[in-house]
Amino acid sequence: MDIQLKRGLLDVCVLKAIKDAPSYGYQIIKDLRPYVELSESTLYTILKRLETAEMLTVRTAEHGGRLRKYYSITDAGLLRIAEFREEWNEIMSIYRFIVKEDTQDE
Repeated sequence: MDIQLKRGLLDVCVLKAIKDAPSYGYQIIKDLRPYVELSESTLYTILKRLETAEMLTVRTAEHGGRLRKYYSITDAGLLRIAEFREEWNEIMSIYRFIVKEDTQDE
């Protein structure tokens, strides 16, 4: 898959994983596991990028004697999810075109 396309999809997946409630790294990976395999290093790169873009905020809290970072979505993050849903219609239209071409060639 094209790296830029995959990057955009993973960003939206992470935003969706924290949309309803703040979460932390390991939990985000677990929540996404049924849909996409994501390594810790990839996740933390995504989280940093989304924080820089102000699509999420981070707070640190103690849990079990250790500090844990909790990530929460911002209005900009919610807007990105909404934009993605609109973009998805165009992506699916392109997909149908490509599949149609393949079907006609057979």
